[in-house]
Formats: sequence, structure tokens, C-alpha cells
Amino acid sequence: MEDLYTSIANLGFPIAVSIYLLVRIEGKLSNLTTSINELSKAIISLK
Repeated sequence: MEDLYTSIANLGFPIAVSIYLLVRIEGKLSNLTTSINELSKAIISLK
């Protein structure tokens, strides 16, 4: 039973941190994609 707790502690924490970071980065990537699209439209309008 103690091995089970150790396994959960060793695997659960990194999995939780990874999921948290992926969720946070997803929003920032969406904003970055929008900004890049707007920048390309602005560059096209300058030509």
C-alpha cells in the first residue's frame, strides 16, 4: 500500500503540473496566433 502512495506522489504531481502548464500555454498561444494574423494583415496593407 505504501508503494501505491509513493507511485501516486511520484507520478501524480508531475502530471498535474504538466496539465496546468498546457492549459495556461494554450491561451497564450491563441493570443499569439491572433497577433501574428493581425500583424500579417498590417504588413499586407502597407504594401
